[in-house]
Amino acid sequence: MNMNRRRFLCQSMLLGGGLMLGAGAGACSAQPATGAASGAGGTQARPSGWLMPDEDAPHIRTWMAFGASQKIWGRKLLPEVRRNLALIANTIAEFEPVHMLVRPEEEAIARKLVSDKVRLIPAGLDDLWMRDTGCVFVKNAAGERAGVNFNFNGWGGKQASGQDAKVAALVAKEAGVPLLSTDWVLEGGCIEVNGHGLAVMTESCILNDNRNPGRSKDEFAAAIQPLLGIEKIIWLPGVKGRDITDGHIDFYARFAGKNTVLAGLDNDPSSYDYDITRRHLQLLQAATNLEGQPLQVETLTAPTDLRPDYLNDEFAAGYIGFYVCNGAVIAQEFGDAKADAAAKAVLQQAYPGREVIMLNVDGIAAGGGSIHCTTQQEIA
Repeated sequence: MNMNRRRFLCQSMLLGGGLMLGAGAGACSAQPATGAASGAGGTQARPSGWLMPDEDAPHIRTWMAFGASQKIWGRKLLPEVRRNLALIANTIAEFEPVHMLVRPEEEAIARKLVSDKVRLIPAGLDDLWMRDTGCVFVKNAAGERAGVNFNFNGWGGKQASGQDAKVAALVAKEAGVPLLSTDWVLEGGCIEVNGHGLAVMTESCILNDNRNPGRSKDEFAAAIQPLLGIEKIIWLPGVKGRDITDGHIDFYARFAGKNTVLAGLDNDPSSYDYDITRRHLQLLQAATNLEGQPLQVETLTAPTDLRPDYLNDEFAAGYIGFYVCNGAVIAQEFGDAKADAAAKAVLQQAYPGREVIMLNVDGIAAGGGSIHCTTQQEIA
């Protein structure tokens, strides 16, 4: 089974490597902070400006969007996707607060599905992918928080985004934090950080003419450093045109601590991701942290024995799209007993202090997404 994620057009691959970031501020409105302090969860705030902590740092809450529509998802999938969103929200709400945006006319539908622990907030929405539309929360050395608006444009103009383009500002306002701006266009699913200055990202998404035409790695480095506190990027090629996201990193690789990376691996030779995930694995195994030390790379092998109910060409069968909340890791299971158990074991080893909970959200997977794609953490 292909590890497809919102399959879109045709295959195009880029080569990737690593890039140390310069100190320039680039085209953004973030103002650098001074001083240094240690953030929660071992994340270090740097004096150069804002920092995006790693996902396992403490959260104030999780943001989601009850934004599925029949126009995008179809009559068959819509009820299941709504149940999946509620299941994810209700599960996370046992560990931390959840705020969920919902169209005013659908609030009653959502209220019947989510628990009383989930707060519903009326909002205009195009779709449900809060990871991509919500602001990215950051903090500085003084402990001040902010949200970054990365100018969501419907994954390079592939989907209507007039309402979702306003979500970042709405979430920042509801959270009571200032909104930082940049002229770069990307999504939260493009960004994976360890909270200590290291990031892994895909060229196919960020350096794509449908988002940032004619722009370079060096330009991105200069702009992103003061916004997210990134000092080095491990660039992976990703893949253009195969899915609507152009190969988001949160389908291919995730940090699990300062020096550990979990990498997706597709063992189906007929899948375009068969070669891509192997190339990514090679690059990650050759990569180093800021101190020049090799990373510990663990693999999460994609399932092959899948439930047939919602299988389609866009079905995203992979375990990399897990979400780390306070006290738990929320991950997907696909009905492949062997692969599901192996993935759970890897996640439990990577997060020994957290409960690993596996959910059946095949409706979300049928839309090419994951649990991670539906969530956005608000850092403490």
